Amino acid sequence: MIDFPACAVGTWAWGRGMLGSKMIFGQKNDSETLRQTFRTACDLGFTLWDTAEVYGMGESEKILSRCVAEARAEGRDIMISTKHMPKKKYTDGSVRKALEGSLSRMGIDCADIYWLHLPNNTEQNMREFAQLMREGKIRAAGVSNHEPEQIKLADRVLREEGFELAAVQNHFSLIRNDAEQQRIIEWCHENNKTYFSYMVLEQGALGGKYDDEHKFPVMSLRGIEYNGKLKKLRPLIDLLRELGKKYGVAPAQISVAWAVSKGTVPIVGLTKPKYAEELAGGAVLKLADDEISQLERLADSFGIVSKGVWEPKVERK
Repeated sequence: MIDFPACAVGTWAWGRGMLGSKMIFGQKNDSETLRQTFRTACDLGFTLWDTAEVYGMGESEKILSRCVAEARAEGRDIMISTKHMPKKKYTDGSVRKALEGSLSRMGIDCADIYWLHLPNNTEQNMREFAQLMREGKIRAAGVSNHEPEQIKLADRVLREEGFELAAVQNHFSLIRNDAEQQRIIEWCHENNKTYFSYMVLEQGALGGKYDDEHKFPVMSLRGIEYNGKLKKLRPLIDLLRELGKKYGVAPAQISVAWAVSKGTVPIVGLTKPKYAEELAGGAVLKLADDEISQLERLADSFGIVSKGVWEPKVERK
């Protein structure tokens, strides 16, 4: 099994076009700034970079490829995580085609971890994952946006093929701390799997920069999703700011530290060098037990359960 770091860097906001940074986040990121962000993060010790074939419809992988090539030429140890978005109807060879497309876009021979992005035809897809693992094109296999029984199915199928599931990547945050995710995290710990938490900052809603007086760009998908909730979330945002001031870190890093405290590996998107510097503090910050409880009580009191349109039904606590 791969020894994963305590925190991974996400590149969802690196893509352009459909499902890219402008559409999802309401911002444009230039390649040179992203390159400097990558270098700064590497200098600070971040080694695992997460992307997907659908992030900017492959553009995220292409931008990342140039950064990875430079880093590896310098002898840096970089790990790449990318994902296959399965169609509703499985077609034999579809995983191979998707993986080869991702590897080509990134200029690499092997994915350190390859994910099934949605739980469509999990058994058939995992058997194809296993074949690609035999060929050395995938070092470790993971599933994303899967429910408990689907996760166990993926692990069982891989074990039948002589491998095992390495990790789960699901939505988890202070406002997505539901009973099902808690059970999945517990199962991962009991079965030597790594749980990667994505959207820990809820696309910035739990980052301290935005609130009901400073909203997201109106025409972005995150603006549509969160602007109407920011007033209700304001007490939690203020608490994140208060704790950030206490520890001398950005408020966003309190959300990151909370996710680490729950036994998860947060995937945090970075688009500027200064965010990499801030993340370095949050990745090692230890919150007090009473602070963790205070954050959770306040988050639970709103009755807000964040859920992406791509995700299965959420079970409340």
